[in-house]
Amino acid sequence: MKKLLLLFVLFTFSCENEPTDVDVLISGGMIHDGSGMNGYIGNVAINNDTIFYVGKKNNFIAKKTIDASGKIVSPGFINMLSWGYNTLMQDGRSLSDLKQGVTLEVFGEGTSPGPRGSINTNNYVSFGEAMENLESSGVSTNIASYLGAATVRIQEIGYANRKASPSEMESMRNIVKLAMMQGAIGIGSSLIYAPGDYADTDELVELSKVASSYGGRYISHMRNEDSKVLEALDELLEIAERANIPAQIYHLKTSRKPNWHLLDTVINKVEKARANGLKITADMYTYPASSTGLTGVIPTWVQEGGRQAWINRMKKPDVRERLFEDIRKELSEQPPEDILMVGFNKQSMSNKYRGMTIAEAAILRNESPEEAIVNLIIEDGSRIQCIYFSMSEENVRKKIKLPWVAFDSDAGSYSDISKDFITHPRAFGSFARVLGKYVRDEKLISMEEAIRRLTGFPADNLGIKNRGYLKPGFFADIVVFDPELIEDKATFEEPLQFAVGVEDVFVNGIQVLSESNHTGKFPGRFVKGAGYSPSN
Repeated sequence: MKKLLLLFVLFTFSCENEPTDVDVLISGGMIHDGSGMNGYIGNVAINNDTIFYVGKKNNFIAKKTIDASGKIVSPGFINMLSWGYNTLMQDGRSLSDLKQGVTLEVFGEGTSPGPRGSINTNNYVSFGEAMENLESSGVSTNIASYLGAATVRIQEIGYANRKASPSEMESMRNIVKLAMMQGAIGIGSSLIYAPGDYADTDELVELSKVASSYGGRYISHMRNEDSKVLEALDELLEIAERANIPAQIYHLKTSRKPNWHLLDTVINKVEKARANGLKITADMYTYPASSTGLTGVIPTWVQEGGRQAWINRMKKPDVRERLFEDIRKELSEQPPEDILMVGFNKQSMSNKYRGMTIAEAAILRNESPEEAIVNLIIEDGSRIQCIYFSMSEENVRKKIKLPWVAFDSDAGSYSDISKDFITHPRAFGSFARVLGKYVRDEKLISMEEAIRRLTGFPADNLGIKNRGYLKPGFFADIVVFDPELIEDKATFEEPLQFAVGVEDVFVNGIQVLSESNHTGKFPGRFVKGAGYSPSN
């Protein structure tokens, strides 16, 4: 009997130590698994699209081995707010994000890729079809999306500034239901822009109730981020409670200097709600400046009917006087010298005004700042993309320390930096900036905590399965980066500069970045939400 037992133990030991064939072995790196637990030196093995092993065992025979000595191995990072749909449709490499370790782009702030067009016509594209179109076009990162609340409203009501009728509300609920079954993460609102802000709280609650019934989430660019930010937060908390839905705040901030002190009250209010059982989280980008159109200082009452309608409306003398008065109120807190114009529709306008502040343009044009804002929009036929220097660095650091805050770029994903354009540096540096500037250099938070907030934490908030952690059986979305070298290079003056320090990136087990170079592979998939039903 003892001999049999000894033979069994020897056989088991021999089997356990027999080499295992795997596709890829990432060996000798400091493993941070996305949970926030301490890292350790170990190995990660990949088979097909899946993580096969994570730990200290080393008896593998791999088709490809990556020596990660001195490097960190982590789950791929999640960009909680990406505007990359259109830029990725043009170029699926996603280099500005991929070179920072991003393996999942999440769309849907207010508007989403679908549905769009008139139903029952050839130009109609459903939410699911829009996402599948990007996947099939070839993309190196995974993609996911909330259903835009404004997109739902546009489909049923258009750009009218009015309350939805009962029948329209029922149709909007059905749009949400279908999108949830097609893989939407939940409802995303953007309540400072028309027509998104034409929706009242009740409308948002009703849409969120449908999303909640499918395991979805609510995420919002709140109705105000400056002097009325506390009232806006109250609305988000009300929606979360009434719809029984987890809620997230897009790019948490208190904008404009007179309101910077309100951040502490915002934080306290969120933490009290969390303590009372509401699932409230937030995300942020790591810069003290935001970026949006000149619509950031133009009231939405003038924007009813869509872009051409509101541009035409701004030409009317009686409208202009009221409009100028409202813009002057905005500029009293957001000085025109702190609004930098970076994106135009017409090349002639770009040649003349790009890189100029509103204050400088007003002087050049011999106009008041409010006149310059309105007339520039009319002349360009667009909202004109701007950078607003409206936040404090102290508040940025304060937010980074919050354990319930994830990260985003709030930008497109760009690959061809030879093109002549300007954008916010967050498009090229928001995630690398967390790990380089704020973890390594300033030691605001630990590496373990930063990686948790870039990976496992947002994956849990999205309600997606088998991603966000280094665990056997999870999809192999993996980043290998040098903690001593990772750094953002983009600046406001020279934003088109890729981050450095990320060496290898795998998406669904396929290497898309090797020694910081793109491999020509496009394995990204449409990652679907909890309510997904294959029959839809």
